[in-house]
Amino acid sequence: MGWVKQFLLGAVSMLVALVLAVVALVWSVGSPGSNTDVTRPATARATPSPSAPTDLAKGETWLGDARLTSAHVVTGDGGLRDVTATGSAVTLTKDGLRAERLDIDAVLPFETAASQIGDGVTLYAAGGGLAGLRRRVSVLNREVEVRATGAVQAVDGQLVITPDTVDLDGPDWLDSAASAIVRRLVTIHHTVEGVPQGMALTSVSVEADGFRAHLRGENVAIAP
Repeated sequence: MGWVKQFLLGAVSMLVALVLAVVALVWSVGSPGSNTDVTRPATARATPSPSAPTDLAKGETWLGDARLTSAHVVTGDGGLRDVTATGSAVTLTKDGLRAERLDIDAVLPFETAASQIGDGVTLYAAGGGLAGLRRRVSVLNREVEVRATGAVQAVDGQLVITPDTVDLDGPDWLDSAASAIVRRLVTIHHTVEGVPQGMALTSVSVEADGFRAHLRGENVAIAP
């Protein structure tokens, strides 16, 4: 199971349990027949929110809005930092979780992204909002290290690194002869792993320790 699924299912389950416990506590304190008066705060002007369903099955729980945060999320698929998940019209059922809309902001560490991409890739911040990339490749029967820097974008739901500069650890003639080949080898099109079906990367930028990523999905279903 991906890191997003584990995080959301666990966190929402805990949130629901907490909400139900608070509701039970408020009911026991302020229920008819108790001797305790409950002071209710003035109702603030509410913002438009999803309409609650009228067909919830027994045991199901619906949340109009849910916001979950964690400084670190670590699973077998890798780690994330500074994670915020915001769901709208979230239903928790025996089959898992459903959300009409789900947004996730997180920092995908360079080491996690590099591990997902594979091929011995090393990623780092190159300054000026650019990403740096190192990897060893075979070019014209020579094994060389390639160093590249490039802009990072979200394109069709993927994390894309397009190289602006490419340097080979070799003589100048090798740089010239292999430039086009190597540029293809260090152009990255990567689908972020571990996210529920229906979610896609919508924006990405480079930070000191990783990629600041935003993912969005609609009608997202997450099974245990």
